[in-house]
Amino acid sequence: MRESLRARLCSSATSDFVYVLSTKDHRTPSSMNVSVVGLGKLGSPLATVLASAGHSVMGVDTNERVVAMLASGISPVPEPGLQELLDANCERLTATTSLDEAIAGTELTCVIVPTPTGSNREFSLEFLLPAVTSIGKALRAKRTRHVVVITSTVMPGQTDGPIQETLETALGEPLGSRVGLCYNPEFIALGSVIRDMQRPDLVLIGSSHSWAADIVERLAGSFCESDPFVAKLATIDAEIAKLAVNTFVTTKISYANMIAEICERLPGANASAVTEAIGHDRRIGGEYLRPATAYGGPCFPRDNVALTALAERLGARAEIARATHATNEHQITRLVDLVERSAAAGATVAVLGLSYKPGTPVIEVSAGVSLAHALSGHGFRVRVFDPEALEQVGRDLETSAHVTASLEEAVFGADVVVIATAWPQFAGLDPQTMLADCGSGPKTIIDCWGLLEAANVPKGIELVRIGFGDRVLPVSTSAAPEA
Repeated sequence: MRESLRARLCSSATSDFVYVLSTKDHRTPSSMNVSVVGLGKLGSPLATVLASAGHSVMGVDTNERVVAMLASGISPVPEPGLQELLDANCERLTATTSLDEAIAGTELTCVIVPTPTGSNREFSLEFLLPAVTSIGKALRAKRTRHVVVITSTVMPGQTDGPIQETLETALGEPLGSRVGLCYNPEFIALGSVIRDMQRPDLVLIGSSHSWAADIVERLAGSFCESDPFVAKLATIDAEIAKLAVNTFVTTKISYANMIAEICERLPGANASAVTEAIGHDRRIGGEYLRPATAYGGPCFPRDNVALTALAERLGARAEIARATHATNEHQITRLVDLVERSAAAGATVAVLGLSYKPGTPVIEVSAGVSLAHALSGHGFRVRVFDPEALEQVGRDLETSAHVTASLEEAVFGADVVVIATAWPQFAGLDPQTMLADCGSGPKTIIDCWGLLEAANVPKGIELVRIGFGDRVLPVSTSAAPEA
């Protein structure tokens, strides 16, 4: 048996708790009966990963089509590796629309329903509280212990506040010895959900019920192939930590893009070399410190905005988070400026990459989609292509761009090509294709991700690399606004 012991002491002015974190071993734990409420982009992978660890899992959703698909062994969401994992473990995974059935047959319930951003920029409980109410009512009929785990991202204070209050009201008794409540958010990214669930760096468990937290830790340990740091915290600390992690990562991304914009104005400067070098300083670290486009997706932007909104509500200062968001918003303006320096209004621009990252069709807060809209607004004729997101983009771009069916169609005869997403297919882009049907203007490739080698780009095509002082830019009036 391989065993590692990690300990941390946590204290605050309002808490006398001392937490010993994660004694992790790799023995196979006894299987559990687990229900997963919400079978969307994260819920279906979570249910499947739990089944792969030997647990009996029942998925729950109000969408009958999703339930029928999962019950038939068909992945209801397009996540890499999910169907293969489901094929290997479908005998331990069922699905139902009946929450009462799921609660009656399980001992732990993970709730992973949407918590959309509300008008106040904080996370709404409009879907979560009804689910919690139904869980509480279903638990009235049980006499055995049950753990309710909130896996959805929520605002600090919501788990021990309205979520607990709603659960206790529906249950008809206080939480404690029979029913425990925990907060256990996932740190994942679409396109790598399974890997991220199985190999996390950190497992956050927030709870005021130690017995429930111990069960959640055992469950997490059963499917983690890595040896993550397990932080068993007061619930509000875990809620803050979830937002703080993502906000810190977005700060690194925006910092790298700030360095890139500076380097583009200095002859011979190379932002990638700079960020790689400073990333070796252990105080900084190289992860996510890479000049590229704006960050996007369903988590990073909204978590950053939510933390800022929380700070403002509390009367605290959040200039760093606010500046991170402003810098990220500026990246689209910055790319439009690069295109305008390469071609006149009315020119044809091909935007390659509409998903917010490679490996997923999700276009939520996508740099490619935002850029296409912006370029159209500046008078350019825009073509777009993505290996997986064409069906998703649909009406979003119907008035702004021509959606092409192939990479070749997108780039043929374009005046400017912008590689907005780091799909591997774009690394194989043949610049010679750009020389065909040249038209009247010069050809430019703006490579936002460093996928192309400058030596492979023939004469007649200018390669503009993000963060490189190859083509020194004058002072621009589109500089990022003061935070």
